[in-house]
Amino acid sequence: MADSAAVIVCDDEPDLREAVAEYLARRGLDVRRAEDAAALRRLLAERPADLVVLDIAMPGEDGLSVARALRAESDIGIVMLTAAGDVVDRVVGLEVGADDYIAKPVDLRELLARLRAVLRRREATQQALATMPAPAPAVP
Repeated sequence: MADSAAVIVCDDEPDLREAVAEYLARRGLDVRRAEDAAALRRLLAERPADLVVLDIAMPGEDGLSVARALRAESDIGIVMLTAAGDVVDRVVGLEVGADDYIAKPVDLRELLARLRAVLRRREATQQALATMPAPAPAVP
């Protein structure tokens, strides 16, 4: 896993967004910030990311619909970081496509470890797909 992985922290709470982004950047990740789904989409249109840290309860489009849309169009890593920590919330988050689900408050060391685990799995999957032989053409 490259330490300079591109990460977007998407959370409507400015203090939390800044604290998480600053912590991750100090540990070598390439971090951008988004305050809502629209800002997240603008950042992704400008430059792809390897992983998104995504809150559920945001104004406008919620994080679950964002995760569903991101998963439908890409293999980007998605880690939900949210105050909605009930079992049902976690299950729904994972079922819509999140790779991991972390309830707030979170220890930033644990968050970093979980992000690195998702990035490692994503990188291993990409390498495995890259080494697979091309399928043989169909014989009529």
